[in-house]
Amino acid sequence: MEHANITVQNIDESVKFFKAAFPDFKVRGGGEGWLHLGDNETYLALTLGEKGSRKHPDYHEFGINHIGFVVDDVVSVAERLENEGYLRSYPKQVQQYRIRDYFNDSDNNQYEFVQYLSDNFEERNTYSDQ
Repeated sequence: MEHANITVQNIDESVKFFKAAFPDFKVRGGGEGWLHLGDNETYLALTLGEKGSRKHPDYHEFGINHIGFVVDDVVSVAERLENEGYLRSYPKQVQQYRIRDYFNDSDNNQYEFVQYLSDNFEERNTYSDQ
């Protein structure tokens, strides 16, 4: 992923969430009502929206259901988010070749964090519950 653009109600709260998940992310730039947060290769474009202008996606509405990030250690990501007061939004999924964990930010956007347990792409892309 090069970047994702996400409309949020509070940019500072969104930065807090993503800094808990990705401590190495830095502010790359910003202006009135927007900010880019990330590293040299990828970033999140956070855009300030009007309060209450967006409903939580319930997977029946059009729009993004969640954004997934590959991480090296999903347990550490979950611990940092929980330490900042964020709650798991879906049960952790532990499978043979991957672990997935889901959290919502303060705008109720859902994010999936995936740790792959194999470097073999056939195994990583196995969708059985083995």
